Amino acid sequence: MNMNFNLFTSTNLLFGTGMLNELGKQKLPGKKALLLISNGKSTRENGTLNKVQKQLEEAGVEYTLCANIHENPTKEVVMEAASTAKKNSCDFIVALGGGAVLDSSIAVAAMATNPGDLWDYVAGGTGKAKPLISKPLPIVTIATTSGTGSEINCWGVISNNEANEKIGFGGVPELNPVLSIVDPTLMLTVPAKYTAYQGFDALFHNTEVMISKDINILSETIALSAIENIAKYLPIAVKNGNDIEARERVAYASTMAGITMQLTSTTAKHSMEHAMSAYHSNLPHGAGLIMISNEFYKFFIDKHACDEQFIKMAKVMGIKDADKPEDFLTALYNLQKECNVENLKMSNYGFTIDEADTLATNARETMGGLFLANPCEMTHEDCAEIFRKSYR
Repeated sequence: MNMNFNLFTSTNLLFGTGMLNELGKQKLPGKKALLLISNGKSTRENGTLNKVQKQLEEAGVEYTLCANIHENPTKEVVMEAASTAKKNSCDFIVALGGGAVLDSSIAVAAMATNPGDLWDYVAGGTGKAKPLISKPLPIVTIATTSGTGSEINCWGVISNNEANEKIGFGGVPELNPVLSIVDPTLMLTVPAKYTAYQGFDALFHNTEVMISKDINILSETIALSAIENIAKYLPIAVKNGNDIEARERVAYASTMAGITMQLTSTTAKHSMEHAMSAYHSNLPHGAGLIMISNEFYKFFIDKHACDEQFIKMAKVMGIKDADKPEDFLTALYNLQKECNVENLKMSNYGFTIDEADTLATNARETMGGLFLANPCEMTHEDCAEIFRKSYR
């Protein structure tokens, strides 16, 4: 076991039921916030937006509301939100929402203080990989879903639809949120389908960390705890969204993934799904990950690349006497079935099997660095074949 790790966190994490009520008591990083939310109706209809606004007023903070973020957010909406922050002299960001909003806030924070276009600073694909010139705006995150982990780390994923690119942006320590609030009561109204998709995203963050070349004693300990909680509680949250204990446990696992990903990183599986939703932006990220998950992990199991890691995961996922890596595939399928996501089809989102080669190329060109974290080599053809075998 690798005993070396680099743990950096500048985030004050307030986790647990009712923690949103503590926002107004915190020392916030500015006097005027860009309050960033999605372009949907959920935070308004369920009262969460109103609660946050009252908390900001209690803290003596002014805010400008920006409600332009959509699923699989694009660089255009990032630049629009950054422009709003500049025009209104906002000195920090409050990101209230799920993965799309949390991811976007990282890019908006950078572009609110830096010149040019977001893709000037993106590394990968057609990005120019320039370093940021100015310090980003501070970020406060308030998560309303459990999946991305972006509420507590310095990475977000943004799309450039013109170039069919979906790429992770960030990695700068100043982009870590200064305050993060994870209150499971804000997640009670997430529909069952999206609870499942987001929960599997959190699961795969942790399972990918477990098979990564860079796994270490701390990231493994946290990841196994997260995996165990998702396996036990995600089916409960899917069946009964009002079960606060289940919501809390899944939220814990998602937030812990935000830490494990910074300690170790994910693998090529996330590169591959980003390629999928770069070409089919209607595909929810978690759904895409589920679609390719069985064949992705089977590739490494067939190679016996990290058998012991798969056995460890199978045990915490409920197969207590697991003694072979294939037991993980059994545990994974059982969890998919319990959450009613075992029959997702790529064809339902407009994919054709002929796209496999294009997707494999895109995955390596846009986020090729994650292939280096795989436990053994995965060639272009290997990657394309996983897409083909996953196709339904």
